[in-house]
Amino acid sequence: MQAYVVAFVVALVVAYFATPHIKDLAIKAGAMDAPDARKVHTSPIPRMGGLAIYAGFILAVVSSMQITHEIAGLLIGGTVILIVGIIDDLKPLPAKVKLFGQILAAAVLVLFDVRIEWLTNPFGEMIYINYLSVPLTILWVVGLTNTVNLIDGLDGLAAGVSTIASITILLVALQQNFWSVAIMMAALAGSAMGFLQHNFNPAKIFMGDTGSMFLGYMLAAVSILGMVKSAATIALIVPILALGLPIMDTAFAIIRRYSNGRPIFKPDRGHLHHRLLDMGLTQKQAVLLMYVISGCLGLSAIALTEVNKGLGAIIIAVVLVVAFFGARKIGVLKSGKSAESH
Repeated sequence: MQAYVVAFVVALVVAYFATPHIKDLAIKAGAMDAPDARKVHTSPIPRMGGLAIYAGFILAVVSSMQITHEIAGLLIGGTVILIVGIIDDLKPLPAKVKLFGQILAAAVLVLFDVRIEWLTNPFGEMIYINYLSVPLTILWVVGLTNTVNLIDGLDGLAAGVSTIASITILLVALQQNFWSVAIMMAALAGSAMGFLQHNFNPAKIFMGDTGSMFLGYMLAAVSILGMVKSAATIALIVPILALGLPIMDTAFAIIRRYSNGRPIFKPDRGHLHHRLLDMGLTQKQAVLLMYVISGCLGLSAIALTEVNKGLGAIIIAVVLVVAFFGARKIGVLKSGKSAESH
C-alpha cells in the first residue's frame, strides 16, 4: 500500500477518535467559545479541537515516512504554532503577541533550511531572491496561517476548505513525484477530515486557533517544500489557487476595511460566509457552497500543471475576474453598514 494512503488513513482514524477526548479536555480546561455579535453559534462550544488534528498529522507522518532535517523543522515549527494556538484558545492573546508567535514558528523553518530561495518567472529563468529569502518565507507562512484562521467562521468551513486544499496539493505532488509532499498533504487531509466529522454543522467542537493556525501553517510550510523540489512555473501558483478562497476573502477584507477607514485587523461581518448567511443561506448551505468554490479553485490549480503557459495565464485571469465580480455581486467589498450592521 502506498505510504500516502497509509498516512491518510492513520491521520483520519486518530483525529476522529481523539476528538471526543479533546472535547472533554477543552471543557475541563475552560477553553470555551462564547457567542457574540459576530459569531453564528448561540451557546458556548468547546474549542481547541486542533489538538486532535495535530495528533492525527504527527502520528501519520512519523509512521509513514523518514524524518529528514527539513521534515523535523516542519514538525517542530508546527508544534510551536500549536502551542501559540492552545494559549490563545485558553486565554485570548493580544494581536501583537499572537503575531510574534507566528513569526517565531515561521523562523523555525528558516533555521531548518526550509525557505523560499527563488521565484519562477513564466517568461524566463528563475529569479533568485537572495537576501529576501528569509523575510519572504516568514511573510508567506504568517500570511497563509492567518488566512485559514480568518476563514474559520462557520461549522466545518476551515476544516473542509483545508481538506480540499490539501488534496489539491497532494494530487499535484503525485503528478510531480514529490513523495514527501504527497505524504504530508495526505496526513493533513486525513486529520482535517477526521476532525470534520465532529465539526460539521451542528458542531460539537471547534478547532479554535489551535487548529486553524496549525492547518494554515502546515499548508504554507509543505508548499515551500514543493517549491524547493520543483522548477516548474506553477510551483508557487498551485498552493495560492488551492487556498484561493481564504486568500481572496482575506484580501477583500483588507480592501474593505481600508476603504472604510477601519483598522485592517479589526474584525467585521463582511466576510464571504457572513454575506452568504445575510442572503438567506443556512450554515450548511453556505459551507457547502464554499466547498464547491474551493473545489473549483483546486481543479484550476491541477489544470495549470497540464497546460502551457498561455492557457495557464488565461485560467488565472478568469479566476481573478470571476472572483472580483462575484465579490461585488455578493457584497463582500461593500463598505459601511451593509457589512457591519448585523
